[in-house]
Amino acid sequence: MTTKNPTRIYHFILIIGILFIAFNLRPGITAVGPLIGTIRDDLGLANWSAGLLTSLPLVAFAIISPIVPRLGKKITNEWAMVIGLIILVVGMGIRSISVVFLLFVGTVLVGLGIAISNVLLPGVVKDKFPTKVALMTSVYSTTMGTFAAISSGLSIPFAKGLDWGWQVALLIWAVPAVIAMMIWIYIAKKNQPTNDDEIKYIRSRDGQIWRSPLAWQVALFMGFQSSLFYVTISWLPEILHSNGMSIATAGWMLSYTQIIGMPASFFVPVIAGRLKSQRSIVFILGSFSIFGYLGLLLNISNVVTMLSITLIGITLGGCFALALTFLGIRARNAQHAAELSGMAQSIGYSLAAIGPVCIGLLFDVTNTWNVPLTVLIVISVLVILFGMGAGRDRYVL
Repeated sequence: MTTKNPTRIYHFILIIGILFIAFNLRPGITAVGPLIGTIRDDLGLANWSAGLLTSLPLVAFAIISPIVPRLGKKITNEWAMVIGLIILVVGMGIRSISVVFLLFVGTVLVGLGIAISNVLLPGVVKDKFPTKVALMTSVYSTTMGTFAAISSGLSIPFAKGLDWGWQVALLIWAVPAVIAMMIWIYIAKKNQPTNDDEIKYIRSRDGQIWRSPLAWQVALFMGFQSSLFYVTISWLPEILHSNGMSIATAGWMLSYTQIIGMPASFFVPVIAGRLKSQRSIVFILGSFSIFGYLGLLLNISNVVTMLSITLIGITLGGCFALALTFLGIRARNAQHAAELSGMAQSIGYSLAAIGPVCIGLLFDVTNTWNVPLTVLIVISVLVILFGMGAGRDRYVL
C-alpha cells in the first residue's frame, strides 16, 4: 500500500463504488416479491416453499454476517467486496434457471453475496470517510431504499409487460452488480489508506465485540427495527385489506410507505452525525412507530389510516438509516465498525427472518390482526428502549 494521500480521482471513484454497492444491496431480494406467484405457478411450488425465496437470503445474512469481518481483515475490505459481488452475480445467474434446486441454491448465494457487502460497507465508509460517516451513510441508505422501490416496481413490467419472463426479470439486476464488480476491482487494486493508519488498524480481540453492552444495544435496535420493516413489507397489504381497503390500493400503500421514508433515510444520518447523543431521534421515530401501528389497530377512518401509514414509512426509513449510522459512529475505527456491523446484522436479520413468520402465525391462531398489531406496538417500544441505549455518546470498544 502506498502512504500517499488519496487522490481526488480515487475518492470520486470510491464514492461511485459505494453508490453501486448500495444499488445492489436490495434488488436481489425486493425484485422477487412481486414475482413469487408467477414463480410458484411456473415451477409448481407450494406456498411455503415459495416464501423461502424471500426468507432464505435473510437466513444467509444472519449466518454469514459474523464471519465477514474476518474475511475483510484477511484480504482487505475492498477485495472482500469484489468476492461478495462475484457471488451475487453467480447466484443471480443460477437462480434464473427454471430448475427448483438451482432456484434455491441461487437464492442462498444471492443472500451470501449481499451479506458480505452489507456488513463491510459501514467499515469502508468509516475507513475512507472518517469525518463524513453520517453524510455518506445517508447517501448510501437512501440509494438502497430507492433501488429497493424501483426493483419492486419494475419486476412485473419486465416479466409480463416486456414478456421477458420471471427469469430475465430477476437476471437483469445482475447488470449493476457486474458494473459494481469492475469498479471495486479497480478500487481494490488502487487501494489508498487514510492518514490515520495508527488508529484505523487497531485490532480488537476476537469476540470482544460480543461482550460489549453497547454493541448489544446497537444490535438489538438493528434487530427490532429490521423486524418491523420486514413484517410491514410482508403483511401491511393484508392488514389494510382486512380493514376494508382493496388489495390493489393496499399494494400501492406499501409502495407509498417505502417512498415516504426516503427523505428520512437521507436526513436522519445527517442530523444524527451533528448530535453527540441520538436519543431524541430514537424517541421521535419510535413514537411515530407506536402511533402508526396504533392507528391501524384502531382503524377509525381513512384519514387516520393514511396518517398511520405515513408515520410508519417515516419510522422504517429513519430507523434503518439510524441503525446504519450507529455502526459507524459507535465504533472507534474501521475494523471495529466491521465487527459491530457483523454482530448487529447477524442478530438483526435473525429477528427479521422470524418476524413475518411469527406475525403470520399469530394471525392464523387468532384470526384477527388486532393481536399482531399489538405485538408490533410492543416491538416499537423495544426499539425505543434499545435505541436510547445505542444513542449514547459512547464507543462499543
